[in-house]
Amino acid sequence: MSQHTISQTGPQSKNNATPKLRVAVLGVGYLGRIHARIYSRMANVELVGVVDINQATAKEVADEVGCSAYYNAADVIGRIDAASVVVPTSEHWQAAQPLLENGVHILMEKPIASSLAQGQKIVDAAAAQKLILQVGHSERFNAGVMTLSEYVTNPRFIEAHRLGTFVGRAADVDVITDLMIHDIDIVISLVQAKLKSVSAVGSPVVTEHMDIANARLVFENGAVANVTASRVSAKKFRRIRVFAKQQYITLNFDNQQLEVATVSDRLPKKRFPEILYDKIDVKQRPPLDAELEHFVNAVQTNTPPLVTGEHGMEALRVAELVKAEIKASVGLAA
Repeated sequence: MSQHTISQTGPQSKNNATPKLRVAVLGVGYLGRIHARIYSRMANVELVGVVDINQATAKEVADEVGCSAYYNAADVIGRIDAASVVVPTSEHWQAAQPLLENGVHILMEKPIASSLAQGQKIVDAAAAQKLILQVGHSERFNAGVMTLSEYVTNPRFIEAHRLGTFVGRAADVDVITDLMIHDIDIVISLVQAKLKSVSAVGSPVVTEHMDIANARLVFENGAVANVTASRVSAKKFRRIRVFAKQQYITLNFDNQQLEVATVSDRLPKKRFPEILYDKIDVKQRPPLDAELEHFVNAVQTNTPPLVTGEHGMEALRVAELVKAEIKASVGLAA
């Protein structure tokens, strides 16, 4: 078994002259609370405060991580350099606009917005102020995905499954927005070609939205991806398989490990060349920790993040095409 270690930017040394980045978290529900915990542990970050309209929640989280509680985002403007925006998707532009207008760099939770029009406003506002805008597609920071991207060249077929049991936390949106968009973003990053066509099917099961969906994405370079997402399955199952010339790679998202099959370049003694199998032992790391550290580093070094606003917009655009195709094919709202 080979050992493959991903090099990721971690917190800077306390001896580094770079001043701490002043950060706030807007929205401290389930995910925002985790953002606050991670920032509070980072040596090169000062977590100025958390913001939530639920005052009890804001105070509870602030007390837990040792920062101030705010109940209005306007109160942190002028006190911070950057912010994680983890409010409901429908409120992304409303939350982002005053921050961007006042020079605050943003890590925007995925999807970038509830509509392409609002997403474009966020991208344009960040560009106008020359600010870092990173979109929170955290699976791109899965150590297995990062290793996969190093191994894959010119993928021809990709099959992704993201299945889970039902939980009520994200029941206000469809499974495409909630789960499938992760794999849409990963597929786009691996193929690196324009999308040619989309076909999709899906169905509501428990909620009024799509709870299970399948999409077939065809790209202009001939690559094809078959992506399935479900939040009504009996058990959790998350895997992506990538087929390329003389190469086949499987990634299990949960343990971040890869299995690789390649054709030997040695001269075959038999009719067909030998197939070599290998397991890539990836050093596991919580993707959200890596994502937030990457954002902090991007701001402090003024370098483009791995997942830009434009990447977030493309993932949202494809997700919207999938939902439109489902609506057209089965006559139900996605």
